Order: sequence, then C-alpha cells, then structure tokens
Amino acid sequence: MHVGSFVLAAQFPGQGQGEALHRAVRSAEVAEEAGLDSVWLAEHHFVPYGTCPSAVTLAALLLGRTSRLRVGTAVSVLPTVHPVALGEQAALLHIASGGRFSLGVGRGGPWVDLEVFGSGLEAYETGFPESLDLLVRWLREPSVGASGERFVFREVPVVPRPSESLSEEPGPEVVVACTSPASVRLAAERGLPMLLGMHVGDEEKAEMVSLWRTHARTAGRSPEEVRGAAHVSAGVCQIADRRTDAVETLVKAMPGWLRQGLEAHVTVDGRHRSMRDPVAYTELLCGLHPVGTPRLCADRLAATSERTGITRFALLTEGSGDLAATEENVRRLGAEVLPHLG
Repeated sequence: MHVGSFVLAAQFPGQGQGEALHRAVRSAEVAEEAGLDSVWLAEHHFVPYGTCPSAVTLAALLLGRTSRLRVGTAVSVLPTVHPVALGEQAALLHIASGGRFSLGVGRGGPWVDLEVFGSGLEAYETGFPESLDLLVRWLREPSVGASGERFVFREVPVVPRPSESLSEEPGPEVVVACTSPASVRLAAERGLPMLLGMHVGDEEKAEMVSLWRTHARTAGRSPEEVRGAAHVSAGVCQIADRRTDAVETLVKAMPGWLRQGLEAHVTVDGRHRSMRDPVAYTELLCGLHPVGTPRLCADRLAATSERTGITRFALLTEGSGDLAATEENVRRLGAEVLPHLG
C-alpha cells in the first residue's frame, strides 16, 4: 500500500495566500521526513479553495527539495493548457527528478478559467479526449504531429524525450481524474489509471474500478495491464487520540474554508450551480475517510483497499488549517498509521 498526502494549499478564513502556500510546501517536506510515499498537488485558478495555480510548477519546487518522494499533480487542468506545453513540462520533470514525477490530469469545470486562458467552453465540454490523446502521444513517441479539431501542426521532434531519463521509468505516468462513467471509459480505453475523488465512498469507488476493468478488457488491454492499474483514491485524514477530537478539528475548520472557497467559483457562461452544505459535506468526509485514532485510520485505509482494490492513497492532511497541526498530523500518519499497514 502506498500512502501520500493530497495538498490543496487551501486558504482558510483569516489567512493570507502566502500562508496557505507556505503550509503546502512545508507539509510536503514533512511528508518525506515522515516516510510517506508521495504528495499530490491540486491546481485551482482565482479561488481561495486552493491557492496553487500551477501544480507542475509547485511539483518542480518540491522535487528539488526532496530526494525520495514521488510528486504528482492532482490535477493539472488540461482544458486550460496546450497539451504539448504540459507534456514538455512533464517530460522535463520526469527526467530531472529521476522518474519521481506523476502527471495527473482532469477536465476541470465550466469555470471562468476557460475565458481567461482563451480555450473556450468547447475545450471543457468536448475537447478533453483530443487533448488527452495528444498529451499521451507526446510522452510516448519520438515525434508528434496533429490534425484534430482543436490542434493542427506539422510533425515535430519531442525534446526532451521522456525515455531519455536515466531511470528505469520510460516516462511519467499519466493518471486521469474520473467522476463519471464517461471519464472512466475514457481512461480505461487508454489503459490510464484513475484518480477518484474524496467525495465518493468505497462502494462507488469499487463500482468505478470494476467499470474501468470492463472497459479496459473490451478495449483489448492485456490482463497484466488490467490487474496492475495503480488507481489513486483521494480522501481526508485527521488523527487524534480520540475520534471525537479528530472530527471536531475538521468540523470547526473545514466548513469556513469550503464555504468561501466553493462560493468563489464563477461559471464561464453564467449557468446555475448548486453548492454542497459545508458542514454536511465535512461530516460526510469524516464518515468516509480515515478520521480518528491511528488504529481506526489504518483499519479504514485497509478496508477501502480491500473493498476497492486500490492501493494508492492521496490524503488531505491540512484540514485543520493550521501549520503546526498539519505537520503533527502528517508525522502521526507516518509514525502511527503506516506501521499498521505493513
């Protein structure tokens, strides 16, 4: 089992953006010290929900500050960037880090980001498969050209080629954030592992993994490829000597962050959107994920892995909103939970 942290660089009420980013960087450094396997970095634009606008940039910093930790994006929002530009950055990080970089990509939402970056609503609604295929080709082939609906260009060499890395990894893995049957099928047909969100529980994640396997087999993926797909489960982790104390920590802090963060999202076309009740959502997350004593957290992770077949976890550990508390939470995850998992 591989346990890592999920870093949003969340800006809690009363905090500055620099404080949120400092906590994000420091928590990642502590994750390596504590023996965690990885950190996964979120990307958001124009909202305090997450103050990191470029997950690959923050990944570069953290890869330079660590020596063992795997660093991934969760996710780089593909419709707002050119897939070749993102592919070049991913290849560079893969090579420079000795194969420690993972590229997670997602469709994002119908946000004003699409207007600001000039990609338009079509990039979100219909353009994701074309962008994903071009990105994967860039990371797997020696030269690439394009003749699609959105991208048209002559064949050019891939420089630097991910396969030139002085490591055993042929290229950075690509993980796809999946929230619907359509996105599960998209990832499965390409043999790409999924990142499954923290808003869904074990049963739904198990169903999505089963659906992925069905589509992957139908697409002709080998049995070894289907069995070996390393999906990632996102969740929340808060450790305390009593479960009630862990829950109280999150219920006190997270709703304020969720309220101001989610309310700040603006749709590009003015469409109506509903927002979760912040308190109810926090309580839901406490029920779904490892929140409580170290033993309870270990049992919760083991149960999720057994039910879903997922062996990689990205756990939000900054739910208290406090730097010292986040550092302690990460250290306890490494020292008191991981030993129970073997």
